[in-house]
Amino acid sequence: MGRQAAILLLWLSAVAMAHAGDISGAGSTFVYPLMSKWAATYYARTGQQVNYQPTGSGNGIRQIRSASVTFGATDMPLKPEELRAAGLAQFPIVVGGVVPVLNLDGVGPGQLRMTGSLLTDIYQGKIVNWNDPAIAAANPGMAFPDQKIVVVHRSDSSGTTFNWTDYLAKVSPQWGATVGAGTTVKWPVGVGASGNEGVATYIRNVKGAIGYVELTYALQRKLSYAAVRNRDGVFVQPTRESFSAAVTGTEWNPQADFYQVLTNAAGPQAWPITGAVFVLISRTRSSAAETRDAIAFFSWALSEGKADAAAEYYVALPDSLVRHVEAYWKAALP
Repeated sequence: MGRQAAILLLWLSAVAMAHAGDISGAGSTFVYPLMSKWAATYYARTGQQVNYQPTGSGNGIRQIRSASVTFGATDMPLKPEELRAAGLAQFPIVVGGVVPVLNLDGVGPGQLRMTGSLLTDIYQGKIVNWNDPAIAAANPGMAFPDQKIVVVHRSDSSGTTFNWTDYLAKVSPQWGATVGAGTTVKWPVGVGASGNEGVATYIRNVKGAIGYVELTYALQRKLSYAAVRNRDGVFVQPTRESFSAAVTGTEWNPQADFYQVLTNAAGPQAWPITGAVFVLISRTRSSAAETRDAIAFFSWALSEGKADAAAEYYVALPDSLVRHVEAYWKAALP
């Protein structure tokens, strides 16, 4: 072997060794602002690289099922029987909220009020103009332009879409019967955009548009968002406090792999389109070291990453739930 070839081989071996311990993940764009912050902080403290690709919850589920990543992240939890069939474990890591966002001249963040029936009628194409009497009735004193509503939805397989459509199905039996809930649905109307980032960008650039994103995307891009009437009949603003209120009283069952859907929760303070982010990880992964590295990262995130979660407008898991998750790891993972 020549000297140059030997040097190249040594360099390639060094690169492979440097990346051998990297943690790979993919899925939820909903959690990406927080996951990227967690990864940066964790790397600075430990030197451990976490490579996370925000490809959408559906893609994250597909990639962990094919064992092409160390973990998947999804805003749509899998049912216990699905997890068993795929050899996966599941646990929550954080709670956040999906918010309706819009681009309408003269309407600032939190000024517009929306109900579940208004949102379903808009997304079914029954309400097509901003000056529709039904919108005006929910917003007394506000003037609306004679302007077409441009409906925007996700084009990819999305946990954000799951929580959005699950909420619409709960408040509208017709939506539930005709469209349903899922990471992908057959949309009655609208244009598609990829990821929370894609929807946010479309809303920012198109007058008259309405869509749905995780709150951090709305705040970072200075988008207007709507207050929404909750199950108790109260118009609430999307905040960490209203997301937290939606989780109050939730019973997380480790025996059911923490399966829980939080939309349309009861309580006067509860945000109606709240959702949890779940991590999926293999129970039978051939490399136990990769699993241990991933669990070490999430153990750090759930204990020391709470300030990062708050800074990005997510709700960290309460200590009692974190203890249940830690016990679940010991029981479920190699």
